[in-house]
Amino acid sequence: MSYQLFTTMASGFESLVKQELQDLGYEVETENGRVFFEGEQEDIAKTNLWLRVADRVKILIKEFKVTTFEKLYDEINEIDWAELIPVDGAFPVQGKSVRSKLHHEPSIQSVTKKAIVNKMAEQYHRRGVLLENGATYPLDITITKDVARVSLDTTGASLFKRGYRTEHGEAPLKENFVAGLLGLTKYDGSQLLVDPMTGSGTIPIEAAMKARNIAPGMKREFAYEQFDWFDNTLLEKALVEAEEAIDRDIKLQIEAFDINQEMIEIAKLNAYDAGVLHDIEFKQRAVKDFKTDVEEGIIIANPPYGVRMKEIESVRKLYKEMGQVFNPLTHWSKYILTSDLSFEKFYDQKATKRRKLYNGRLRTDLFQFWAKR
Repeated sequence: MSYQLFTTMASGFESLVKQELQDLGYEVETENGRVFFEGEQEDIAKTNLWLRVADRVKILIKEFKVTTFEKLYDEINEIDWAELIPVDGAFPVQGKSVRSKLHHEPSIQSVTKKAIVNKMAEQYHRRGVLLENGATYPLDITITKDVARVSLDTTGASLFKRGYRTEHGEAPLKENFVAGLLGLTKYDGSQLLVDPMTGSGTIPIEAAMKARNIAPGMKREFAYEQFDWFDNTLLEKALVEAEEAIDRDIKLQIEAFDINQEMIEIAKLNAYDAGVLHDIEFKQRAVKDFKTDVEEGIIIANPPYGVRMKEIESVRKLYKEMGQVFNPLTHWSKYILTSDLSFEKFYDQKATKRRKLYNGRLRTDLFQFWAKR
């Protein structure tokens, strides 16, 4: 059976997810926050396993125009829910509305839920009561400019949850966000990569996994594994193929530093769990002490942003130190992520390119300083 599938992702990463899907062999269509493609059950397993930058993989069940709750109920009630959800299936409904006549999200959720309950009660010959004590089938209804989309989430916990990061520091970057940052750089495993403020180690770990072609979803579970209609031998097959696809021969040069030795130990644990500890050289080191004889390389840094005034002062002092250390490295490319939009002033160099991204709801800019050639 073929499904209309789509992935969701953080704003600004659509082109990267599009490229990931094309590299996996799919024809795609892109819109803000979503990339659409067609596939069968094996493609649900494959994309959940391999997509690095996406948040989720969903099945589009139905799309329709709607401006009244009566129409919403009727359209939802027409769907063959017994084909998707067993009699004991739990089906939480998430609702969202953007610039639409139906804008009260709790009401959208409750009407959708009621329509499904009534249809399933009819299909399973129940008296309007469904226990929902079985596997979970997460449903979403999103209404944008009066067009509703009903979807089934095959992923479960977001794809950023790779399963290797058991320890983390304050406000760590999500794994798929870091994969997106790496996608915006020229890193392919052949260069020296330096993360001078590694925290819990997500940047070097994701870099090593990408370079070794380790599927990011190999150590986690997915919602679709519990769907009663899904053939889980397809996942077993995909996992065997993913294991065979790992590049075990490539020699990587990845260095990760942090001023805090405790964070270095946490990063090492996470790298071990990800299976890439041997690929990364971890050291306790302050930014101002960084030195290198290597002529070319890539620096990716996520310095602290600073919130309170005293923090801002110390962070901007750090930005100045970064500029003093990194600016002389003219044949290195530097990618620095911060929410401080005046970063260039303290770093004392204008970025070659600046890209607006969102780390959750927080706007962060990626300041890109490209190497001289």
